[in-house]
Amino acid sequence: MFYAIPLDSRPTWRNPPWMTVLLILINMAVFWGPQRTEEAAQERAAAYYLQSPLPALEIPPFIAWLDDTGHKDAAKAHKLQKAGARQYLLRWMESETVFQKRLHAGLVVPQSAPQHAQWQEARAHYEALQPPPFTERWAQDYNADAPWRPITWLTATFLHGSTGHLLGNMVFLFLFGFSVELALGRRLYLAYYLLGGIGASLLAGWAYAGMGGYGLGASGAVSALMGMYAVLYRLRRVRFFYQLFFYFNYVTAPALLLLPAWMLNELLQHWLGGRGVAYMAHLGGLIAGAGLMALTMAVRRKPLEVPITPVRTDHQEDLDFQAHVARARQLAQGLKFEQALAQWRAAAQLRPQDRPTLEAWFSTAQLWPEGEDFHRAARRIFQLQAHDADTLAFQHTAFRTYLDKARPGARLQPDVMAHLARRFARAQQWGDAERLFKALHQTAPTHPLLGETLGLLVAAQWHAGQHERAAAWLPQLRTLAPDSPVLRTPGLAR
Repeated sequence: MFYAIPLDSRPTWRNPPWMTVLLILINMAVFWGPQRTEEAAQERAAAYYLQSPLPALEIPPFIAWLDDTGHKDAAKAHKLQKAGARQYLLRWMESETVFQKRLHAGLVVPQSAPQHAQWQEARAHYEALQPPPFTERWAQDYNADAPWRPITWLTATFLHGSTGHLLGNMVFLFLFGFSVELALGRRLYLAYYLLGGIGASLLAGWAYAGMGGYGLGASGAVSALMGMYAVLYRLRRVRFFYQLFFYFNYVTAPALLLLPAWMLNELLQHWLGGRGVAYMAHLGGLIAGAGLMALTMAVRRKPLEVPITPVRTDHQEDLDFQAHVARARQLAQGLKFEQALAQWRAAAQLRPQDRPTLEAWFSTAQLWPEGEDFHRAARRIFQLQAHDADTLAFQHTAFRTYLDKARPGARLQPDVMAHLARRFARAQQWGDAERLFKALHQTAPTHPLLGETLGLLVAAQWHAGQHERAAAWLPQLRTLAPDSPVLRTPGLAR
């Protein structure tokens, strides 16, 4: 895995890259408009599915079908089933068109099965909840019996599979797009962007024909911009951030050298068998973009203006963070959870107080409850400093999950116990707050925060009207912290 991000240019607002901004807005409008509406309806249907008899009737036969057909990810399906990830399995099952045909033909739950009537009724209700297709209608169809729809070569470039997929593509669209737009002019830039997306779709359609699934996303058109960028800058030395597997660094190199590196990466990823990402669409975009830019530079008498302006180095951490998040979401979409885990870990190191990142890291790490990532993600969550109700609730939920799933058992340091006990007391989670205090008292009886923690717990219980509960702790509080101001609370110390 290899990617590189240019760092030596930024937009000039004397001539703003409005077409790039417009393309970003269109992509966002499509995703958060009709696609999100469709997704919301699908989520309601999925919610019904998960509480209906259908998972028990359909998911085990689906996993057995994966085994019988020798699917390369069959072992992963068993792992997801063991972890209870039925929603992931539902989405996966619905993407397997061959199995779906068997399902609708009555071959999975045949009429002879005792549960056939129950399955038929639940299946009919589930399908009635499904919205009219939008994404599937306008995405590029790779199935063997796909109809001839050239319009999808273009429309597919404005669709995205998830928020992470969209944001990752939009970051790269902006990073490469503004430089190319300023060099080509808005009209030619738009034409080349669309042609690059079509070129990406054509190569992907040829490479994945008959393999099943759908192609969508702006990454092919964005790859065309990357090809244009490399040819535009040619041998001019440009500073890049790059990542090669788990190694990343900065390098200053001729821009044109990155074009074969990008192409080789897409070919390598394709040959390694990656099906969650359309690497051939990326390669098609690179070839189309590089060819269009080379042709333009050959026929133009006046050289194209190459915009170069210094970039602020204090934005580098943001760029690195966004790159890790985008890659993690992309890998998760391709069911490459172990690789996604490494990307979430790297993002959390850059933003240790970012709750969504920690939540994604923790959720992914649950698939390996005995792994170090699960313990590390939990510790980071427990160290969150924000005091809002959502953060406290998130910490408490994560704490319960961690205690339940951690293997061979939870690892809580005394400082973490004290921190969580005080926070759970503020959140009125009395049982877990008291449980943590008792564990702290037992494992670290001389801990400097022991008395303060108990004092905060007693005060919180008293002010919440839990008078008997608070009074029960008074003897121990007098022993641990005889000077605690809580003991001077009117009505408490009797």
